[in-house]
Amino acid sequence: MITMESNKVTLSMSMAEIVKDAGQNRFGNFNYRREILMNVLLINGSPNEKRCSFTALSEIANEFEPLSITSEIVHIGKAPVRGCVACMGCMKSNNGHCVFDDDITNSLIDKMNAADAIIIASPVYYSGIAGSLKCFLDRAFWAGRGLDNKLAASVISSRRAGSIAAFDEINHYYLKSNMHVVGSTYWNEVHGFSAKDVAQDLEGLQTLRTLAKNMAWLLKCIEIADKSGLSRPEYESVITTNFIR
Repeated sequence: MITMESNKVTLSMSMAEIVKDAGQNRFGNFNYRREILMNVLLINGSPNEKRCSFTALSEIANEFEPLSITSEIVHIGKAPVRGCVACMGCMKSNNGHCVFDDDITNSLIDKMNAADAIIIASPVYYSGIAGSLKCFLDRAFWAGRGLDNKLAASVISSRRAGSIAAFDEINHYYLKSNMHVVGSTYWNEVHGFSAKDVAQDLEGLQTLRTLAKNMAWLLKCIEIADKSGLSRPEYESVITTNFIR
């Protein structure tokens, strides 16, 4: 039997073997009553470290904290990020990394694999996402492994328009990678030219707080399902069919 008490899970003695089989929990403690502390990776895809996209992600991170969800904001930075050159080297090595290891891509792939959920934020550039973020995502989602069944969400910052196209662009990566996209009461977007402007977008910020609540709840549901012995889906081998053969 499993019961919820203020973001805590209580496992009855009938669940002891399930916990024992899993060994020590991620905090090194072995007990039958523990807080669920899962980790969400927040990727700031803007070249500007602490402006609009960062403000949006910070609103989410602040909402996670009292819900016993840990989070980390990682900035993609201003350094150049290679685009995918379709060399297929990652397919040959099959190690979950891009063969080009001279930028942030492989280190971020490792962080994505280790996280329980991923949220990616981007400013709007010509109704699309930031160029360096696009380069990273093309390589990370093609070379990377281990994203199946993770929760994911997109956050867009725009001065005025173009946000829906950019929002859709990030979601394409998730939906191609067998991930589960979490929603809110509106599309996850904030508006403004500066962090101060974003702070005045009350509806946008509320949308992000609701997103955080939804993701936290779903993460805890998944944790409970895992501990109860509910198996994750088993999938067929991937079939590829070219339209012209």
